[in-house]
Amino acid sequence: MITPKEVLKNFYGYDSFRGQQEAIIQSILKQQDTIVLMPTGGGKSVCYQIPAMVNDGLTLVISPLIALMKDQVDALNGMGIPAAYLNSSQSASEQRFVSEEIRSGKLKLLYVAPERLFGGAFPLTETLKTSRLSLVAIDEAHCVSQWGHDFRPDYLMIGRLRQELPDVPFVALTATADKQTRADIADKLGLRKPKWFISSFDRPNITYRIVPKRNSFEKLLDFLEYHQKNSGIIYCLSRKNVEDMAGRLQAAGLSALPYHAGLDRQTRASHQEKFIKDKVKIMVATIAFGMGIDKSNVRFVVHMNMPQNIEGYYQETGRAGRDGLPSDALLFYSYADVMTLQRMIDTPDNPDYSEVMLAKLEKMKQFCQSNTCRRRYLLGYFDEEEQKDCGNCDRCLSKDNKQDMTVPAQMLLSTIVRLKENYGLGYCVLVLRGSKSAKVQEEHKALTVYGIGKEKSEDFWKKLGQHLQQEGYLAEAGTQFPTLKLTTIAWEKLKGKKKFLLQMGEGGFDHQPTTVAYEEGLFEELKRIRFGLAQKENVPPYVIFSDNTLVEMAQYLPHDHDSFLQISGVGQRKAENYEDHFLPVIKSYAAEHLLKPKKKLSARKPSKSASTGLSKTELVTLQYQRDGLNVFEIAKAREMSLTTIEGHIAKLVKLKKLEAETFLSKDDLLNIRLFYRRQEGSFLKPIKEHFGERYSYFQIKVAIAEEQ
Repeated sequence: MITPKEVLKNFYGYDSFRGQQEAIIQSILKQQDTIVLMPTGGGKSVCYQIPAMVNDGLTLVISPLIALMKDQVDALNGMGIPAAYLNSSQSASEQRFVSEEIRSGKLKLLYVAPERLFGGAFPLTETLKTSRLSLVAIDEAHCVSQWGHDFRPDYLMIGRLRQELPDVPFVALTATADKQTRADIADKLGLRKPKWFISSFDRPNITYRIVPKRNSFEKLLDFLEYHQKNSGIIYCLSRKNVEDMAGRLQAAGLSALPYHAGLDRQTRASHQEKFIKDKVKIMVATIAFGMGIDKSNVRFVVHMNMPQNIEGYYQETGRAGRDGLPSDALLFYSYADVMTLQRMIDTPDNPDYSEVMLAKLEKMKQFCQSNTCRRRYLLGYFDEEEQKDCGNCDRCLSKDNKQDMTVPAQMLLSTIVRLKENYGLGYCVLVLRGSKSAKVQEEHKALTVYGIGKEKSEDFWKKLGQHLQQEGYLAEAGTQFPTLKLTTIAWEKLKGKKKFLLQMGEGGFDHQPTTVAYEEGLFEELKRIRFGLAQKENVPPYVIFSDNTLVEMAQYLPHDHDSFLQISGVGQRKAENYEDHFLPVIKSYAAEHLLKPKKKLSARKPSKSASTGLSKTELVTLQYQRDGLNVFEIAKAREMSLTTIEGHIAKLVKLKKLEAETFLSKDDLLNIRLFYRRQEGSFLKPIKEHFGERYSYFQIKVAIAEEQ
């Protein structure tokens, strides 16, 4: 009989299990009902797919979304594992073929939706009773609980299936569930003395950031500037927001498409396919999108609105960086979103449900406003103790970058006190700035604080107010019309005449994502080959190989069958199918750049360091520039966007392949660089605003290229 480790190596191409995978597999093989809580990207599917290969008979996988079934079945078949799915997207003849495969015992895994179990003229349960069923796996098991963030009534039927198959072990898997939801999973599914496996919820490769929502689109474009080549998901609250955002991103020259329930099924399927096959980089979506996407190379997830609860936020951000490479999670926060979500949740029809969901919303709001390490807060919510700050979230990254804001803080707090703590931040700012608006009451124009803050902008005062809230000096009271109250520590600071030291930056995204030591030019070439193969086989590119696998190829430069098999993610089947496509390109690149293959000593992650050299496309731009063409002429000649060519030029200047003085005079370079050195962050926008039309964004990028 084949062992779990042999399945892992021969089919998946990995030498060892991760985390609790091996213990979970052993529990399942001992016929024990099992519940698995493992973060997205932690390798949950391996926990039931490997027992399916070890056991005789069929493993039934109950999954909520059709897209997930197709992706996983494609991936399994690509590794040589016989798998199929049954759902409404198939024709009658296709479904008959799969049913025959079940009866003949040719399949190892069958994916179905829960409604298929007992519904229709021919319930699947009748077929299953006559099949040699070895295991039932329930994916996204939190869907069974009304306290979970994605309750699906059809999941309640699975408890019936448990009664009808008393001798078959069940395994329930989910990426996120609080205590209440965990208890519901065991109860509603009817599991018998299940063995629990709760993995760490920590996703150390994800950098969590939360920024105020003011000027959110401009901030989003700054963020996306660092992710131009990467895939990502942007979540919006409503269908209209999704359409508007997708349109604005397209107008900005970005590759983006919308996804929401208002689109017809064919359009949604088309957009989703383009995203998972890397034909489009950004999917703008409602939360209806993503649960069924097994795409490992999503590099960022953005929330334009605050999610309803931490479970939903955690699962949605977990769609980034499933391959373990550095990824970003960005959330835009505003109190207006809190109010909108409160109205959506607070329904008189089900007061118990409303009470639980409002409590979850309050925790989400506290997370956004907290001045503690984001990761510690998340782990604490899921009852996981973390002693140290992570050093990889906006709070940690900006911890030591505080400014003395004593005088303006005293002015704002004094205004709130003079208004008897009966107003919100917007009205307090109107009084502080001496506004002539009809909104300001006459009696308040007579206050000593009226107009004392007119030298500062409205945006400054609102930003200061939000930071005072985040640092715990101000608290909001009331729901429909929230007002600001000073906290005890604020009163103590004022009475003791102590300084207010605040982090006034937005903890945002002013650093490049960490890169690994690999040949970028080769990586891009390998991606091109992967894309062509995926087109030919009509599967998503990551089904061929993940980004992580291509990174290892571009790092270790495998040159033969044995060294190709040493790369993580390359199993026997994939080596046989694809080595003739990849190895010649790797060997040619290594010869051209005088590089030698590196021996992979262990299955470790690539070490972090600066990336090497220039890509082929950047070298072509360099040659055009040396031939005397300007950036506009190069863009036209290469049929590429002006922004892309300008990016090439900035990198060439940074690596000293071109002189910055080719594009700017010494005086202009000095002016820009002096201002750049004085500012704390490395955003381009403040420099542009300072100089106005005097310099273009391109000239600014070139001037500071060697400074970064």
